[in-house]
Amino acid sequence: MNEPNAHRAAEPAEVFEELRPRLVGVAYGLLGTLAEAEDAVQDAWIRLQRADLDAIEDLTGWLVTTTSRIALDVLRSARVRREAYVGPWLPEPIETAPDPADTVTLADSMSWAMLVVLETLSPAERAAFVLHDVFGLEFTEIGQALGRNPAACRKLASRAREHVRDRRPRYDVDPGDHREVVEAFAAAAGSGDFEALLRVLDPDAVLVSDGGGVVRAAREPIHTGEKIARFLAGVGSGSTMRPTVVSGNPGLLVFKGNDFQGVIALGIRGGRVTTVDYVRNPNKFNGLRSIDAAGQ
Repeated sequence: MNEPNAHRAAEPAEVFEELRPRLVGVAYGLLGTLAEAEDAVQDAWIRLQRADLDAIEDLTGWLVTTTSRIALDVLRSARVRREAYVGPWLPEPIETAPDPADTVTLADSMSWAMLVVLETLSPAERAAFVLHDVFGLEFTEIGQALGRNPAACRKLASRAREHVRDRRPRYDVDPGDHREVVEAFAAAAGSGDFEALLRVLDPDAVLVSDGGGVVRAAREPIHTGEKIARFLAGVGSGSTMRPTVVSGNPGLLVFKGNDFQGVIALGIRGGRVTTVDYVRNPNKFNGLRSIDAAGQ
């Protein structure tokens, strides 16, 4: 009867390493930044080393719940920091292609568009939604992480689900269509071609630029295709843009010469770009695996 506990006690490091990509994925879904997610997972490992392994019946569940609690505490404190953030705040982009050895396990539904919407939820709503709807935890487990009863967690998830459904943008999903639009956008922005940008941008498009006060960026969202085209024709001229995939979303790595400028995530619908999310804050480049290769 004691064999499962003995197995857990003998191999906690092995279990942890096997679960690490999923744990980082959970924490990233809650926090939106890779560095903070990895710190939360490392903190969970430290707590596991101090825990009574014989008292842990489900090591996987314990690690997921503990990581979630830590990430939730960080998210609550991050809310205060983000109120003082210079300009718009965007999630930290994770390059999900072409490198299949990415260290983060992202759920299929944890797209860039989803991450942007999740930023509008309260920490408790975000946690209930991500843990239940994305990673499949039971509300009893979520209640342990949130310090609430399962019924309250169910209501939080339901409210978050409705909010996500109302705010999540609808994008085309055909990779072939994406490729053509992304290439046209990259060519137009890189050459500073205003008229070509107008053709590829939706008239009601929105651009959000995140520089965090570290580098120059638009302090407010830019609305309409015409205004975005003027902005990009100025800042993009002379750039080289390499297509990539950002959190399952079509994107571009932006360079001027050998200097990395940032990463753009594009929302595409009806053959046109409807959203341009431009992350320029260098503190958010931890999840970009091919920057060096792209700059060569």
